[in-house]
Amino acid sequence: MRLFLRDHILFIVLQLMQCMMIPALFWLDGYRGIGVMIYAPFLSLVLLTAFLVYRYISRKRFYERLQHPIETMEESLETTERTPIAEALDQMLMKQYRLYQVELQKAEDRQDEHLLFIDRWVHQMKTPLSVIELTAQTLDEPESSSMREETDRMRNGLNTVLYMARLRTIVEDFQIKPVLLSKLIHEVNQENKRFYIRNEVYPQLKEQRPGITVETDEKWLFFLVTQLVHNAVKYSSGKAKHLHLSVYEREGEAVLEVRDFGIGIPTVDKKRVFNKFFTGENGRNYRESTGMGLYLVKEVAGKLEHRIELESEVGEGTTIRIIFSPTQNLTSM
Repeated sequence: MRLFLRDHILFIVLQLMQCMMIPALFWLDGYRGIGVMIYAPFLSLVLLTAFLVYRYISRKRFYERLQHPIETMEESLETTERTPIAEALDQMLMKQYRLYQVELQKAEDRQDEHLLFIDRWVHQMKTPLSVIELTAQTLDEPESSSMREETDRMRNGLNTVLYMARLRTIVEDFQIKPVLLSKLIHEVNQENKRFYIRNEVYPQLKEQRPGITVETDEKWLFFLVTQLVHNAVKYSSGKAKHLHLSVYEREGEAVLEVRDFGIGIPTVDKKRVFNKFFTGENGRNYRESTGMGLYLVKEVAGKLEHRIELESEVGEGTTIRIIFSPTQNLTSM
């Protein structure tokens, strides 16, 4: 109704001015018939009201469509009443929708090409890294350890780039199957063995009971736990000698917990640590921080329909939990 009135306000004002001018013209012309002078404007107002009512009823759907935002692209293909202005709007929206589809397909093609390039580039870079690692084994200490430390950093960085690139198509990459959490944690620890030793922070696995298994994507969960472990070790190095990796059940839900005893997260940063590129006070002190680790953890966990909980106290450490919904829990194996 508001849009209809705004569209016709000038027309209504002109009609009201005409209704006022008719008696004035009669009066200036010397006519003193009050009945006719009142009847003429009254008739004009009746005709104006009838016209506006007909106009509103006939174009009600049109104005409602203009007033309510389109929530899906398919809604732009819907038609309204058979009036010239409504048909013109439908044609314009149809052309706009087709143009959008063409541009969207071009953007998706470019993004797919970029993803393919990143995927191939990362795998190509891993080959020379492996060669460098083999070469480093022939060197004496501490040169050998220093070189392998740098290659590990490069490999972790490449993996982060690869997973970030795949985030858009993550759902297409899922392979949901039963995953034994303790086994996955052992694999993460084995993969990061040198990282633990180099930073002198060692993991301790705690299981409430053996065999807790969940339905998830093993590769992406491996990535999540690795990211949490790297953060825990990085911010514990030099302050604590161990971190806890716990698997337990809580209120019918399986929980995988990573707890460190490092520097902790300032209260002001807690609500933002999962934001993209946010490094916070700790990140500024540790220049290797990219601000993408916890962001990826949150995004991937959301796609897997897992929840993330964070608890932290400055100077005492940080605890992050991956919580699996009851429908993802399986019986002990």
